[in-house]
Amino acid sequence: MQNKLFSFIIILFCAISLNAQKAKKRAKKAKDTTVVLDKNLSLKKQSARTIDALAPSKAAFYSAVIPGLGQAYNKKYWKIPIVYGGLAVTGLIWDFNNKEYNRFRNALKSRFAGLTTDEFYGTDAEGNALSEPRVSNDGLIRAQQNSRRSRDLTMIIGVAWYVLNIIDANVDAHLKQFNVDDDLAIEPSINRNQFNGATSYGISIGYKF
Repeated sequence: MQNKLFSFIIILFCAISLNAQKAKKRAKKAKDTTVVLDKNLSLKKQSARTIDALAPSKAAFYSAVIPGLGQAYNKKYWKIPIVYGGLAVTGLIWDFNNKEYNRFRNALKSRFAGLTTDEFYGTDAEGNALSEPRVSNDGLIRAQQNSRRSRDLTMIIGVAWYVLNIIDANVDAHLKQFNVDDDLAIEPSINRNQFNGATSYGISIGYKF
């Protein structure tokens, strides 16, 4: 009985020693493969870009309240004269067509009232009204319709220009938040095939770490 107990103790001691040796080998292997970083090593950290999710909405709202204000918010000041230039041109054209429409309309109202004193009727050398008007009633009706059509079209263009001013401010605010770091570059590339001498063109995208 004592021999069996002694043998069991020896076997147990050998097993523990064997496991201890294996553990030492694993620790030594792990130590050999451990990468030690130099304390003087510095990593270049790219500053995080501040993204304002409400910026596009703000820019669009500003341009809706006052045209060009959204462009000023985006610091695109050179666009402000373009915005107001387009609105001014459409406003002047609308005003001209509206005045022409009222001229033809007033002349028609005068003729329907039985008068011959409108500016389109015409007079002879002595200042008397002509027997037949220089511009007929049908001509005045067509001119009035054309002026009204041009006036309405100009109004549509002016509204579209106003809406475009809002969209431009919104899109600019979105684009300002894209990554335009100097390390990110898109350049055209030209490669020559070494086998057949053909030239191929393309675009290369590079990023510097």
